[in-house]
Amino acid sequence: MAKRNPRPWIVSDELWSLVETLLPVPAPKLVAGRPRVPDRQALCGILFVLHTGIQWEYLPQELGFGSGMTCWRRLAAWNEAGVWNQLHLVLLKKLRSAKQLNWSRAVIDSSHVRAARRGPKADPARSTEPGRAASTTSSSTDRVSHSPCR
Repeated sequence: MAKRNPRPWIVSDELWSLVETLLPVPAPKLVAGRPRVPDRQALCGILFVLHTGIQWEYLPQELGFGSGMTCWRRLAAWNEAGVWNQLHLVLLKKLRSAKQLNWSRAVIDSSHVRAARRGPKADPARSTEPGRAASTTSSSTDRVSHSPCR
């Protein structure tokens, strides 16, 4: 049985070598100020917040990950650059080639994969028009408006 990592927010050299190639090149600084927090440290800060569930602003400075806002901004920038989707594909390919994917625990839903076809035709007795469910609040009586403008 694999030993559980007591600090899962620390990025291994092997994982970092995969992530580092996917990160966008930072834009040059336009003003002088603090030096940029290294990407690997920012990634560790992101993983720390996601693992522990603390709020970004409470990320402990003494851990050396930079501020919570720095990590949050880096997370947003990398998300916009598509880093996480690319990393997902890289890791899937690596696991697939090592024959270490266990599909018996896979879950898929429409938030990740678009449905290919429509479902079975709707029951005409329960629907007002094709593809729409009948209203559960409709009434055979006239609708009354409580608006003073009518």
